[in-house]
Amino acid sequence: MNLTYPYLGYKEECIKTPITFPKQHQDNIPGIESIMNPQPIFDNPNVPTGNKLNGKVALISGGDSGIGRAVAVLFAKQGADIAIVYLNETDDALCTKQNVENYGRKCLIIKGDLRKEEFSKEVVNKVLNELGKIDILINNCALQIPQDSILDISATQLKNTFETNVYTYFYLTKAVLPLLKEGSSIINTSSINSFHGNKRLIDYSATKGAITAFTKSMAQSLADKKIRVNEVAPGPIWTPLIPSSFTAEEVEIFGTDVLLKRAGQPYEVAPAYLYLACNDDSSYVTGQTIHVNGGNII
Repeated sequence: MNLTYPYLGYKEECIKTPITFPKQHQDNIPGIESIMNPQPIFDNPNVPTGNKLNGKVALISGGDSGIGRAVAVLFAKQGADIAIVYLNETDDALCTKQNVENYGRKCLIIKGDLRKEEFSKEVVNKVLNELGKIDILINNCALQIPQDSILDISATQLKNTFETNVYTYFYLTKAVLPLLKEGSSIINTSSINSFHGNKRLIDYSATKGAITAFTKSMAQSLADKKIRVNEVAPGPIWTPLIPSSFTAEEVEIFGTDVLLKRAGQPYEVAPAYLYLACNDDSSYVTGQTIHVNGGNII
């Protein structure tokens, strides 16, 4: 099946060559954005620069690619300096850094494994030394490995999925929290699978459910400090996790089961994070989930 996706609104080359998802697969999770075909769209030049986040510093895990990259670039367009943490995708991280700096903001990239609690403390110290503070924390790194049955999920896979998707959120939040002040914001990346489940992503869906509970609990914990905690629950978004975790045949039809009949692009998710990060826009919003999923009914 050769699916042609709708023109998404602004890239001239997309008018000439419509966006399609040809069959493809990457062997290494969480995947590399630079070799995806087509490249995910992470910036919308029709959205002007602004000052919603002037003087702010945002720390983003998994900020090298996908949704994390789109958030980093959009936040930079709104005046924030950025620090991103990534596992090993250095070329992707350098691309994010360049795009942030193209908007005149600083971008610190930090390579390492957030599954190790001590590394989160190292990250925070590096951000303090380079950028001076942290105002916004985006917990975003993730891992998914489809399996046909729970019987196929090994103890090693289960441990790795929970350590990546849940433990890192705890560790980084703990490390950043002493620096956050009134008006700061924590935003977690959950998933539609937190609410719908997914028969081939049982452990992944369980971690995303844990993130939703973590978000609501932390919102209650930090309300007195006037620190807001929310989450974004994306549906099918074209990121490196997709070709690295699904078969080539699944990639080809990825996202066609939602009302809008297509996968979303990272730039279409990023504004939800901007809304939640901006205290002027969302000062009365905490413990909430924003669903960006192409029309899936929750």
